[in-house]
Amino acid sequence: MSNLEDLYREIILDHYRNPRNRGELVTPPAHKTEGFNPLCGDEITVFIQVEGDTLVDIKIAGHGCSISQSSASLMSAAVKGKSLEEVRATINTFKQLMTVHEATLDNEAEPEPVNLRALGELAALQGVVKFPVRIKCATLSWNTLTQGLDEL
Repeated sequence: MSNLEDLYREIILDHYRNPRNRGELVTPPAHKTEGFNPLCGDEITVFIQVEGDTLVDIKIAGHGCSISQSSASLMSAAVKGKSLEEVRATINTFKQLMTVHEATLDNEAEPEPVNLRALGELAALQGVVKFPVRIKCATLSWNTLTQGLDEL
């Protein structure tokens, strides 16, 4: 196993054991959205507070496997305090990372390469694509955040 894989494993475990932005935001003014993955029972609740065009605060609640919970923690740290444009760009880049493997399996045209440097710690989740059934775990919080933003 490479040093990079070890580092990525440590980042995932750290976010699972010490989740960032855990808890709830009082509603209103926060918006609450719930997500569920029936394949493995993961449940995520995303609370967001948007002021103007900025996601000023985000909290994550729920339970599930280490991938879903660490992905939610990593996501919350990556988007908190960002403009909605930056948040949506980060969501799109992360989802692109998660679909690279699926596109290759479906013999589609080679997907655009993902800028892993731009993803920062989120790049730790790139190994998930080797296990297609776990992609839904990794993207649950991201899809829930997207739904919440669309509801605003």
